[in-house]
Amino acid sequence: MRTVLVVLFDDVQSLDVSGPVEVFAGAGARPGDAYRIGTASLDGAPVRTSSGLTLVPDGALADAPAPHTLLVPGGRGTRTPPAALVDWLREHGPRAERLVSVCTGALLLAGAGLLDGRRATTHWAFCDKLARDHPAVEVEPDPVYVRDGHVATSAGVTAGIDLALALVEEDLGREAALAVARALVVFLRRPGNQAQFSVQLAAQTAQRAPLREVQQWITEHPGEDLSVEALAARARLSPRHFTRAFRGETGVTPGRYVDRTRLEHARRLLEDTADGVEEISRACGYGTPEAMRRAFVKTLGSAPAEYRRRFRPASTH
Repeated sequence: MRTVLVVLFDDVQSLDVSGPVEVFAGAGARPGDAYRIGTASLDGAPVRTSSGLTLVPDGALADAPAPHTLLVPGGRGTRTPPAALVDWLREHGPRAERLVSVCTGALLLAGAGLLDGRRATTHWAFCDKLARDHPAVEVEPDPVYVRDGHVATSAGVTAGIDLALALVEEDLGREAALAVARALVVFLRRPGNQAQFSVQLAAQTAQRAPLREVQQWITEHPGEDLSVEALAARARLSPRHFTRAFRGETGVTPGRYVDRTRLEHARRLLEDTADGVEEISRACGYGTPEAMRRAFVKTLGSAPAEYRRRFRPASTH
């Protein structure tokens, strides 16, 4: 039986704790028989999560034996953590066989020097901070989770479930992980290097209704004429005014928003359908397979056919 120790602290994100715990607890022939899960805070006292829930740990970190998997969740408490917590991680983190963080728990690992020289990720809103404050860490802002040796870091909340499922699959096999996913009614299908968020989540929503309607039009019609001139006409603005207003309210240029939307739509079709690359390229507004291939290679580092081979669920082959 593998042991999992979850580190607790005030202002921890409750879902960063409960999501992975539910995955590990549900693994095996019977709940709880594949992993022995423990929780600990600095002094063994209850902690209050950022949502106001109170979590009662099993004990103090000082009394916890070295676990197989040490899991560090995120939350507001990672912004200004107690020095004693970072010191404990610095000393005891290397003793774990596997070191895992969820969301901004990566900031605690980085503060303890445990991510130096490694690839890592965290919640997209804190990737710049992680890179800025810890230049020895190779931050990858896009993936849902990143594995680098025995260290695994993940993005926000649900990404912790994705990572935990991947670890269960590694430990116990795909069928065990699939059984847990079914019980929790989640998909066992998000590879680590899929994007953390959709275009619509990454960009801000425009304040003005005409611009919001254009955003929605782009999302629903990626194969249409999405030139600045066409979009400006739909918003009843001049191209120059439209470009300035769109960027000011969404944080990205119209062209960048269109590129991201088309790429995201193409990825979904590659993952979820048997449509050919030529058909998908037309449906997503690329026009030709070569244009789509260039966009994929530039942004994702792989051609559409390779992307499909890696990320398409087995059930759709």
